Amino acid sequence: MSKLDNLEGEAAVPRRNGELVFNAPWEGRVFGMAVALNEKGAYPWDAFRAQLVEKIASEPADYYESWLAAFESLLLEAGVVSVEELERRADEYRSLERDPVF
Repeated sequence: MSKLDNLEGEAAVPRRNGELVFNAPWEGRVFGMAVALNEKGAYPWDAFRAQLVEKIASEPADYYESWLAAFESLLLEAGVVSVEELERRADEYRSLERDPVF
């Protein structure tokens, strides 16, 4: 059973005909980063799932915006990145200092 199979209800990953659905390139990228860092041991999958369920319930947002918020929360809690690093990187994308993901 895949990790993604334990994401049920509102936390279930969007799919169409069994395939994952991403509406923008950044969604696929944040999805991949969250899965890859979990596989590298940065945080346990159950912690990510709990954060995702919490974000979906508390913040009415797009699914992948909730996914990103859960991912950022875990990275901060685990000390993988600092608030300053996260803000700096977000600012780089907003100001187009970094190329958008395609």
